[in-house]
Formats: sequence, C-alpha cells, structure tokens
Amino acid sequence: MRSLIFLLVATLVGFSASCEHSSNNTLPVAKVEKPPAATQENAMCAEHGVLEAVCTKCNPKLIPVFQAKGDWCPEHGFPESICPICHPERAGKPAVDVTTDGAPADGTRVRLQGKGTPATVGIETVAAALRPNGSAISAPVRIVYDATKLALINARSPGVVSQLKVDLGSQVKKGDALLSIDSAGVGADRARLSAAQAGVRLEEENLKRESQLEQEGVSSRAKVLQAQQALESAKAEASALSASLSVIGAQGPGKGGYTLHAPLSGTVTQVQVNIGRFVGTEDTLLEIVDTSSVWAELDVAESDLSVVRVGQVVSFTFDSLGAGELSGTISYVSPGVDPHTRTVKARVPLQNATGALRANLYGQARIAAGDARTAVSVPRAAVQRAKGVALVFVRLNANEYETRRVQLGASTETSYEILKGVQAGEHVVTTGGFLLK
Repeated sequence: MRSLIFLLVATLVGFSASCEHSSNNTLPVAKVEKPPAATQENAMCAEHGVLEAVCTKCNPKLIPVFQAKGDWCPEHGFPESICPICHPERAGKPAVDVTTDGAPADGTRVRLQGKGTPATVGIETVAAALRPNGSAISAPVRIVYDATKLALINARSPGVVSQLKVDLGSQVKKGDALLSIDSAGVGADRARLSAAQAGVRLEEENLKRESQLEQEGVSSRAKVLQAQQALESAKAEASALSASLSVIGAQGPGKGGYTLHAPLSGTVTQVQVNIGRFVGTEDTLLEIVDTSSVWAELDVAESDLSVVRVGQVVSFTFDSLGAGELSGTISYVSPGVDPHTRTVKARVPLQNATGALRANLYGQARIAAGDARTAVSVPRAAVQRAKGVALVFVRLNANEYETRRVQLGASTETSYEILKGVQAGEHVVTTGGFLLK
C-alpha cells in the first residue's frame, strides 16, 4: 500500500505522466493536463493588442486568476494592469510577470490511470449542495492598529541617548519614563532661562526703586513707565523659555538633558534606538500601541459599493483563529476607489481584550446585503490552499479531476460557502484532496 501511494505521488510531482504500460503488469499512474499556453514567450495577440500569454479573450481560463489578484477591468474584459483601452501607454504588456501566481491554474486536470485507483488511494467525494444562507457579499479583510491608539515617539531636541528604560514588548502606562537624552541645546536653553529669571528679579527691584523715587519727587513718571516696560519684556522672555523646556520635558534644575514619557498606555512594538546614539527631531525612536481595540480594514469590490454603507453589521472569519466568527459595525467607507485594485476601503472597529487579533492578520468578511437566499456549500475538507489561493478538485469522471479556483464566502465549523467556481451538484474531493494537490 505504501509503495502504491509513493508511486502515485511521484508521478504527480515530476515523473513522466505519458508512459504507457499494460494495466495487467503496472501500478496506476496519473497524467496532469494543464490549460494551453502561448508558444512564444513575448508574442502579441494581433486581434486584441495584448501579450498573447495573458490575453483573457483568447484564454478565458486566465480570467479567475486575475480576478483573484484584484487585477481586473470588468468594463473591457482584460486585466486592469494591461487593459489596452484604460492604459494604452502600456502597449498591452505587464510591468511584471502576471501570468501565474505559483498555484495550479484553473482547469488543470489530473487523470488517474488504472482500475480502482480512487478507492485504492482513498479519494472520496461529495456533491456540492445548495443550502439556505443570507444574501451577502464577501471581501478580504486585514487587521491594522487603531490609529487613535498608536504613538510614535520622537526626540524633542537633538542629542545623545543616555538611558533606555524600555525594551521591545514592554508594557507601559501613560506617563512612564521611556528614555533620557543628553542635549546641548537643552542645556543652553536652561542657562538662558536661568539668566532670564534673574533679569526678571532685577527689573522688579528696579521698578520698585523708581516707584519710590517718584513718590519722593526725585524720579519722573516716565522712568517708572520705562522700568515697567523692561520688567514685562524680561517676564515674556522667561515665560517663552520655560514653555519651550516644558514641551521638551526638561523643566527644573539639572544638566542639559531631558526624559521622554509615554503619552498612552500600551505595548512597545518598535525600538529603533540604543544608548549612545545621536538622534534628531525627525527620528522615530519608539512605537507604542494600545491593542485593546483594533481596526478591520475591508477591500470592498467596486461592483459591491451599492450595498455597503456605514452602520452595516459585518461578520469575520480568520483561519488562524479557528471556526468562530467575530462581528462589528462599519464606521467608515472611503470616498475614493483604489485605481489599481478597483476596491474601496471600509473600516470596522473591533474589541481585542484577549490580544488574539494581531496587526496584518488576514481573513474574510461577510456583509449582509439583502433577503435570505440559497448558496452553494462544500465541506471545509474540500477546500485546499496553494500559494494563498483557495482550490477544490471537481470529479469529472471515475478517474479524472479538475482544479477549480474558488471564491469563498461565509464559513461554519463544517462548511464553506462557494461564491464562485463550483456549481451545485458537482462532486468535490474531500478525503484525498491534499494528495491530488
């Protein structure tokens, strides 16, 4: 049994699939048939004006590949990146190779040779079924930090880092000391403040003396007013210097240095400085994030904008978090469409008390869009993933299977909703799908 499976796997990943042997004296083998490709690497399609290898008019099986990438012009039926009508300056050629993403192409067929092969290697199938489901649209989602709870710490005045009181992952509270910086500029400002404060005391004494002399008839009113003006000028200079040092966090006696404090409570997620380094005001030294809440950013297809609005409830599934669902309400829909992906950003705030939602975690969002309906459903075991692409294997006959790239909708603990790629009644591989992949 082990030698049978080994031989089958070997033929799938590299051995010749075209060898013909008598079924009476050989073990089953498999043929892999791929969709036709262009014979010349840089040949142009004369009829449609685009690179032959990526011409979706001549090779319609490429269409799901580009749609899965978000690179699609629905108006003209070409990939957006090479659409000769939207982008005539590109002459129908991509800037990079977009003909493949490393996953099996849609429509790739695997043919097993030999009687009883599916049962021998343990391949099982079930029929895709129509099940009741709420009308909804699906969109990819990415977790990002809540920008209102993120702080970037910069130097207030150029200097050399003398103390670093936190490390990557440190938990800090608002007001906690983060690091200290020795700054010649701060030392000079402190000296000027000290001199300005001494000047204020001197001008106060001078005003007091001139006022007394005026009462005795020795001094004039003009000299008193002049002394008052000098005092106000000295106070203004001292106040400005004091405010400047207060912003830096360098008030009070001491050497020419200051300490930076946490503006909010959270986790130190970036440390881009060490002791002894000279830093300027443009340098970001630390990043602090409060992860108790995060944002879910959705990429909503341009064609679905008519049913997406602020206030709608959205449910989320994340493969890395298991089969459970999260939900939230749309708080923002971008007024602009991304010119490259033809999608619109929508935002959903989510509570994250446990910290399970991490920045750049990817998942799927489902937005209720209307009345109840039925949808094609397959078991979770039927969905395989290759290079980030969701695939299923559809049985064509007893020994032949076809790769289908699918668009997933809502999921449960046992099943996936298939928005595109499989029709109800088609038999999909459950057990043995990984071996076919």
